[in-house]
Order: sequence, then C-alpha cells, then structure tokens
Amino acid sequence: LDSLDIERERGITVKLTPVRMDWKGYILNLIDTPGHVDFSYEVSRSLMSCEGALLIVDATQGIQAQTLSHLTHALELGLTIIPVLNKVDLPAAEPERVAKELSDSFGFIESEMIYASGKTGLGVDKILEAIVEKIPAPRESQVPYSRALIFDSFYDSYKGVVVSVKVFDGEFNASDLIRFNATGAQVGILELGYFKPKMLKADCIKAGEVGYIATGLKDVGLCRVGDTVIARVPEGDSSIKVEPLVGYKEMKPMVFTGLYLISADDFPDLKDALYKLKLNDSSLDFVEESSQALGHGFRCGFLGLLHAEITHERLEREFGINVIVTTPSVGYIFNGEEIKNPSDIPSSAEVEEPWTRVSLICPESYVGTVMQLCQDHRGVLKEQLYVGLQVKLIYEMPLSELVVNFYDKLKSGTSGYASMDYEVVDFRPVEIVRLDILVGGELVDALSYVLVKSKAEHYGRGMVEKLKDVLPRQNFAVALQAAVGGKIIARETIAPYRKDVTAKLYGGDVTRKNKLLDKQKEGKKKMKDIGKVSIPQEAFLKVLRID
Repeated sequence: LDSLDIERERGITVKLTPVRMDWKGYILNLIDTPGHVDFSYEVSRSLMSCEGALLIVDATQGIQAQTLSHLTHALELGLTIIPVLNKVDLPAAEPERVAKELSDSFGFIESEMIYASGKTGLGVDKILEAIVEKIPAPRESQVPYSRALIFDSFYDSYKGVVVSVKVFDGEFNASDLIRFNATGAQVGILELGYFKPKMLKADCIKAGEVGYIATGLKDVGLCRVGDTVIARVPEGDSSIKVEPLVGYKEMKPMVFTGLYLISADDFPDLKDALYKLKLNDSSLDFVEESSQALGHGFRCGFLGLLHAEITHERLEREFGINVIVTTPSVGYIFNGEEIKNPSDIPSSAEVEEPWTRVSLICPESYVGTVMQLCQDHRGVLKEQLYVGLQVKLIYEMPLSELVVNFYDKLKSGTSGYASMDYEVVDFRPVEIVRLDILVGGELVDALSYVLVKSKAEHYGRGMVEKLKDVLPRQNFAVALQAAVGGKIIARETIAPYRKDVTAKLYGGDVTRKNKLLDKQKEGKKKMKDIGKVSIPQEAFLKVLRID
C-alpha cells in the first residue's frame, strides 16, 4: 500500500491508504496509517473513521513511544483494540517478552494477543477472524439523507479533486448531486467506487463503506479534509436540518521553513503544486513571502522536520520543482502575536517559545545516553518508568531543540532502538536573539536565525565557517560576519584572488615593483568599496538544505 516512491525507499509510511477487502462473505474496510510522530495527524483522522484498530507491535523492538500515543487516542474514541505481535519469525524476535510488556502496560490478556508474520503469512487468518468477531459493524442510518466524512483527498488531472470518504448515512449513487457542508459547493458526481487497492469504479457506496468520489472540481480550495459530503436531502420538508459529521480539529504547524525557487519563472508552478499537496496533506500550511536574497517564495508550516523534508522531496519528485529550503524555526509569541518569520522579531527580545512533553522509550542500557542528549537540549526530566525491559523517560523540552537533528542524534546514539513522541504543552518565556549573517557588510535576510542567546556564538561561528567553504572567491577580500544586534560575534574572511602584476619585470630598481603593487592595492581598495558579492543559488542550497 506504500505507493509513493519515497515511502518504498525509506521504508516508512507517510500517507494513510484505504483499501477494501472481501473475506468469506464479509466486506472489510481497512486503513494503513503512518507511525512516525510527524504524521500523527494522519493516524488521528483514520481513527475517526473506524470502529476498531489493530495494535501491531514489532516483536523485535517492543513498544514504541508513538504506540502509547496512538493507543491512548484510540481508547479515548472508544475503539475496539486487537493486539498483534508482528515479525515473530525473525531470529531476533522476543514475542513472550513483548507480550508481557503489552500485558503490563495496557492490561491485555495474553490469550487475546495474536502472533503473526507479514512475511510468512502466519496468523493472518486469525487477525481477520478477530476483526469480524470483535469489531462491531457500522451502525444503521438514523437520518433520511446521505452523509459521508472526507478523511483524505488528492488531485487527478482528469477527474479533478478526488475525495476519500467514509459513508455514515444513506448511500451515494453515481447520478447524485452532492454538496460540501463547509464551502457550500455543489457538483454532480463524476465517478465513485472503492480502493482495491487501486480505484475500482462502482454504481454506489453505502453506509459503513469506504470509497472515493471524483468531483471534477479544479478549484482545490472547495474540498477540505474533515468536511461532510451531503446528498439525497428530501425536498419540501423545512423541519429537516442536515447536521455535519464531527470533523477534525485543525492542526497547528510547529516548524516553519521558507521555500524559494532556483528559477523565478517557476513561481506559479510552485504555488499550484503546494495547493495540490495541501489537498493531499491537510496539515501543510503556507503563505507567500519575499526575500531580498532569494526573491519570492513561501513561508511553510509543518508538524515536524521529517514532515518538512518529505514535502520538499515530494515537490521535487512529483512536480519537478527544485526549491531552496531555509533553516527551520519555530513559532514564537511576541507582544501577544505569533511570529513565524525570524526576520520579524527584534534582534534581542523577551518572547514565549513552545515547550513540548517528550516521551522516550529505550532499552535500559541506553538510558544514560538519552538523558545526556536531553540535557544538552535544555530538557527537564519529569518522570522515569519501566516498561518491561525498556525504560520510559518523560521530559519537558523546548520545541526549538527538537526540530534540528534531535531525532537523528537519538537514533544514532541508541543504535536505532529508541523511539520518541511529543506534544506541545504550552508557551514559556525565553530570552532569544536574532542572529544576522553579513556578507561583505550586507545583511542576508535568508540566513537570519532566531535562537537562545547562550547558543548564538556557537551557531554563528559554524555558519560563517560553512559559508567560507561554499562562497566563491572574489578579486577582493570578503568579510563574513555573524552579528547579534550591532555586535559582531564571529568572523571569517574569504581571501581574494591575487594577480602577479610584477611578473613582467625582469630587473631594475625595487621601486618599480613597489609602484605596481601599490597601484594594485589601490585598485583592490576601490573594488572593495564599490563591489558587491553575488551569492550563487548553489551556495544557498549547500548552506540551507535540510540534511
């Protein structure tokens, strides 16, 4: 079901995928969901559309941090949970230990856990039987009209906006006229059907079923994930009021980066591509902005750094648009307003930054490494629990410390065994500074970065050293400076090219040589006064690209 190239290459799921399955006379509507913390919104939308969930735990790794988060959400919604231990066929699997962890942590009875292997097919029949026996069938319709919840959507060049829906009431036929509750748009159905797993055309989809509706709409703003699709409302009865289905809360982006083009001619294409991606990924947020150094672009909001990286790669692969991604930052509260762009914050100010509650689960042998990593990132330990042979650590930590390479350091420091999940809890005061980078005495706004005052010098020194390696040399010396307010805290100099003007001399008095060198020095001084450093796009790519 991982249809995106990026999913197959990385071995991760970034998009929920619905599929309809026929088994022994039953119709099963299944949704495959991502597991990474940055895509938790995809999971929450899936859970809203289901009656039950399979809790699939890797028998080689045990309970993950995101497992706890998603299971808690599913229990709050009242879903039936079926515990499954997967990959029990692998030599490193420890199903008995993991089963005990599940039993101790969540109260599952060991006899109800299903041992399975997706590779060999072990236990698959038991899983399907458990779904039929334990998960309740969808309720019967209680209203005289048809309603469906949009849980996903995408854009098709021929069919327009295609919405993935869970039908709660009535049925939808190919000849129906449908209305979107939030926008009020009315269209005739172009096509409808099921995912098996590719789109299979059908005559109708009924209550309890999951399918797709091709609307033919070219304006992607008329369809919103979480909206209610309505049809077959009886005419002439004023007492009938159509109540929208409970949708989804709007996700608030926490990580912000700028997206700029290598070629300015592609701006309309980038705008169109972002709207189409937002249709497929409703947690993406963006507004237009401009930069003196990079031109016109977009300030984009993401749920996390991996979310930003995946969106960047999808723009390149699916739409063929090469973009420059600026240094990621978080949203701060200044004077009661949220500031998303670092250049809008004064050079030194008292603001409020977002803090998160981070749950980390790791083997006992890596506890010291994880604790040290969290302390280096201003983390405050709140709780330490034992989950079987693993340890659960709960820290409170600024979001700004999480967005840049924290997850990578966590994985490398624990040989890939640790997992994390986080949620934003509140905003707390912090003294921050805006670090400005000057090239040849001129401010480069695209390289401005907001960070804690204590880390400004370290970051500034690293940035000018990196710039020294990537910027081309000029015929005059170029100063690279990192400044906070009016104070220079780090400096590097790009040495100029030197032409040997004395090569043509073949003797004579030394004053002839000095005369030529003085003339060259005056020329370089004049060039430095009037010359400007043009920063090539390739340099921005090397400095700002998210690794």
